[in-house]
Amino acid sequence: MIMVTEGENRLGTEINRHERFDRLVEEVMNKNMTPEDRSEIAALLESMGWNDSRATEIFGVENIFELATEIWEQIRQKVVTTAFTQNVQTSAVKMTFELVKSFLRGLIFALPMAISVVSMLTLKFSLWSYQNLSVELATCIAIGTILSFVVVGGYTQAIARRGFFYIFQGYYKMARKATFLFIRFGYWTCLIVGIAIYLFNLIFNIFPMDMFMYIILFFFFLNSIWLSVTVMYILKRELTFTGLIVAGIGLVYVLFREFKMDIIVSQLIAISLVSITGMALVIYYFRSAEKREEKGIAPKMTRLSITIYSIMPYFVYGFLYFLFLYIDRINAWSANDKRFMPYFIWFRGDYELGLDFALLALMIPLGVCEVLVNKMMMNIEASYKRYWGFETDKMNALFEKAYYRMIAVITASSIASAVLIYFVILWSDKAYVESVGKHLIVSKETEFVFIVAMASYVILAVALLNSVILFSLSQPSLVNRAILPALGVNFVVGFLLSRWIDYTYAVFGLMAGAVVFAVLSFKAMRSVFRKLDYYLYAIS
Repeated sequence: MIMVTEGENRLGTEINRHERFDRLVEEVMNKNMTPEDRSEIAALLESMGWNDSRATEIFGVENIFELATEIWEQIRQKVVTTAFTQNVQTSAVKMTFELVKSFLRGLIFALPMAISVVSMLTLKFSLWSYQNLSVELATCIAIGTILSFVVVGGYTQAIARRGFFYIFQGYYKMARKATFLFIRFGYWTCLIVGIAIYLFNLIFNIFPMDMFMYIILFFFFLNSIWLSVTVMYILKRELTFTGLIVAGIGLVYVLFREFKMDIIVSQLIAISLVSITGMALVIYYFRSAEKREEKGIAPKMTRLSITIYSIMPYFVYGFLYFLFLYIDRINAWSANDKRFMPYFIWFRGDYELGLDFALLALMIPLGVCEVLVNKMMMNIEASYKRYWGFETDKMNALFEKAYYRMIAVITASSIASAVLIYFVILWSDKAYVESVGKHLIVSKETEFVFIVAMASYVILAVALLNSVILFSLSQPSLVNRAILPALGVNFVVGFLLSRWIDYTYAVFGLMAGAVVFAVLSFKAMRSVFRKLDYYLYAIS
């Protein structure tokens, strides 16, 4: 039989006391990892059932506040001496794969635009345009297209923001509910806007009723397409939408070339089928994703008022962005240059063609932008926990330098893309003349707009990079503060130059606006990176 001495018994009691104290410290830290002070710890202890007599009996302290003081010192020591959690290092192969995937994702998002341009060059029509349309019908389609982008632009941003928010957490059912809530809002807005412009046209007789009906039809069906493509984007089904565009163009070909139907009727049938199919596929993809969702307690939807408040800055950006992209067209098409001008807005194909060609220069920068932002956010996620509180200036400076390198990369890639597209269009123009006997660049006006617009889009690519970074850091208000003045400059400069000199000079409004957007968003980025620790804390 082993006898336990009094000293051994005292030692065992002391060890037991330390174990109980360590467990109590862990219990307190589980409730609050970083308590403010001793008083908060005392309150936590009382909520856990501790009082003065129990603290004295078990730990030999005078009262609960003395026990809270000891726990406070222990927690401070733990916080100071705890080593950084080592981040799992991403392999070079995996990192390269992720970046290539990001580039292709950005590139694929712009692919439908490229397909439409190629279709116009080869077939002379696309899903919603036709080279040989009368100017009246071209005006109708152009107005309907611009209205569709401007009206639902905010809803596409809201869908993307809220949809990504839920999908990232694996809540596909909630993502579907939020998405279709905004889709319903989008359709109701389209209906209200359609009625409003109908009444306006009825009162002021801006367009004949037959022209106006074409505007409304293209406006409504294109709205449906933009809403469905946004959902496919958040579900990472961009190639599906590209396939729908190709199928729609193929249907137009069959109806127009084989069955000799009117081109507008053919396009409206194709657009309606593409929009309906797109929405049906969206429902199917969501249902399929929901089956993979983990079963358990289903979280409740956020209150509508809170949801609207949280996404409103993104909604505003969507509206301002598409208005920014199209305001120069409105200036150019509404300028009266002593030519035939039967209506307030009159489509000018020379101007539109130059802008369409120039837009191709944005494809590569969009892919590069996806890569740069994804890489930066991965670096931030992997690095910011490695810095002490007193090293925030060092971390901020590190990422600010990385941001300047990103600006250099996006600028270089945009310029290279613009140069590439310029020579591709020149080569295509020569080949088109040899095969068809006509020029792609139909006039000096088209070439002029093409060159200035490409330079504008090079500048705009920098602004878009800044915007995506700010969105990633949940700072949409800073983006809106940059784009709103840019929109004003775009309109004023384009309006004045198109009236004082020539309608083609409206494109300089686009350039001036892009410069303002890039400069103001750059200033916003500098202020963010110089206080990056604050913004990371705000979104954590």
